[in-house]
Amino acid sequence: MTIVKSALAGFLALAIPAGAMAQQAQAEQYQLEGAAVTILPHGFLSEEELQTLRLVGQNSDALMVFLPEAGGHAALAVAPDEGFVREGMPVDSASAISGLPDIETARAAALDACNAARSGGAACQVVLEVAPR
Repeated sequence: MTIVKSALAGFLALAIPAGAMAQQAQAEQYQLEGAAVTILPHGFLSEEELQTLRLVGQNSDALMVFLPEAGGHAALAVAPDEGFVREGMPVDSASAISGLPDIETARAAALDACNAARSGGAACQVVLEVAPR
């Protein structure tokens, strides 16, 4: 199991500038070599955060920054009141977990790590899921 936070800083410096809050939408599916990526675009995500997630879903190198442990299932959870990118840097509560045997375990581990790290407010939500193909 891998928890990734600080490794995202360099990658996020290349992300698209911050924008307005996004509307709630249906899950987005992306297929990469060896991985199926699902983005859950909750309404609390900023445009910067959504565009970063979409880049991860479409680019194997970007995916490896978020989830460096290849294989297995993975999830990224963020606290709605904190998000996962602020001023171009990942927030401490954003938790990416990888290398787990199934998606339910990945979701639960990411949510547990995020909820333990958040400062308060609403409970964490999963915003990205990865399954091996």
